Amino acid sequence: MRLLVLGGTEFAGRAVVEAALGRGWEVTVLNRGRHRLPDGVRALRGDRTAPDGLAAIAEGEWDVVVDTWSAAPRAVHESARLLRGRAGRYVYVSSCSVYAWPSPAGYTEDAPLVEGAEPDADKTDYARDKRGAEIAAVEAFGADRSVLVRAGLILGPYENIGRLPWWLGRIARGGPVLAPGPRELPLQYIDVRDMAEWILGAAERELSGPYNLVSPQGHATMGSLLDACVEVTGSAAELRWTAPEVILDAGIEPWMQLPVWVPAGSDMHDSLHSGDVSRAVGTGLTCRPVEETVADTWEWLQGIGGTAPQRPDRPLLGLDPAVEAKVLGL
Repeated sequence: MRLLVLGGTEFAGRAVVEAALGRGWEVTVLNRGRHRLPDGVRALRGDRTAPDGLAAIAEGEWDVVVDTWSAAPRAVHESARLLRGRAGRYVYVSSCSVYAWPSPAGYTEDAPLVEGAEPDADKTDYARDKRGAEIAAVEAFGADRSVLVRAGLILGPYENIGRLPWWLGRIARGGPVLAPGPRELPLQYIDVRDMAEWILGAAERELSGPYNLVSPQGHATMGSLLDACVEVTGSAAELRWTAPEVILDAGIEPWMQLPVWVPAGSDMHDSLHSGDVSRAVGTGLTCRPVEETVADTWEWLQGIGGTAPQRPDRPLLGLDPAVEAKVLGL
């Protein structure tokens, strides 16, 4: 299979490139050349935000294109239109944020979508940008040759958002740790490598349409995630499980200051951790244990000096130590 990845050097794109190489695919990457690519990858240079930024892919043919773009939809609009006659399938890594807020617990791919998204728009907000890009991909390739990967929380090695790396760093420091309860709070996420393998499998099987792509409900809990962090770091950290009411009364912001966590029964939890993924599971999605995701992310972090890269277009995450100490009464 001949694969073109638009991006391909960070997080999701990097995982797709490595998975494709592992399958023996012929891999081409279009990017700005700021990061080293694995051996065996054909590198093309281009900046999708610049005039003539797609000139390097004006010629050539591929079986599948994977696009992880997260800003102005017009970038996807332009690339998909350019490639529609020379690529077999267009896979766009979208987001569950494209569903109209709030999404009901158990929502499927048929849930209502955000309104006002345009495929050739400049940057607006995350939800409409992702939905606009979806529309752009489908308009260019048709519903039968496009795949919309509606990912939720993505974790694993190469993470440049700061969620699991923050928890690993905090727990590695040891001491009493504010653990947002309850322990049994169900989480849904996708290991970036499992997402990559599903994407490539979808291309091989010529799938099409939208897919919610996170782990099945019950795959992990807040407790299993943080317990795994304690285990892999070898830390003497003490997880102090704290009721959601205490956390919220202290003014702590779910998801941002305590990454991954949102309180049970909230609109955020229904939208982020309660999706129906039966369609993806029925088409081959498999999810490795949370302990493996945590262990491999920790190993990667140690290999790069302990500090994860940070996307410049995303906010810094995590809880101020002074706030944590105050809530814990230290």
